[in-house]
Amino acid sequence: MGTIRQLFKYGIVGLSNTLITAIVIWVMMKVFDCSDVLSNIVGYIAGVLNSFVLNKQWTFKSSDSWMGSAIRFGIVFGICYSLQLGLLLWLNKTLSIDGYYNQLIAMAFYTVINFLMNKFYTFKEQKG
Repeated sequence: MGTIRQLFKYGIVGLSNTLITAIVIWVMMKVFDCSDVLSNIVGYIAGVLNSFVLNKQWTFKSSDSWMGSAIRFGIVFGICYSLQLGLLLWLNKTLSIDGYYNQLIAMAFYTVINFLMNKFYTFKEQKG
């Protein structure tokens, strides 16, 4: 499948993940008055579960085992999540805007690096 088509599908899945993540983060921060970090963690857990299933089955149509894909997906998520959380913490120290906007900036960063790592590592088409 072509990269452009995968990118389009990834974008659709990403929009649903972003919406889920953003809503959960907002509810955690604004309704339950939770910290930035706790809100971020819970929001990303909700989004990542949706992401794994939809990207494996629809975006990349991976025929690899669920376990193998899940392990690689978890590794990629851990790397990307750590990078975006570091960016979020840096933005919170650097920018004097509402912390929710910093969350959105960090989410955009996460999206780009996550697509690339999932395409070329997690759901890479197996040769042979």
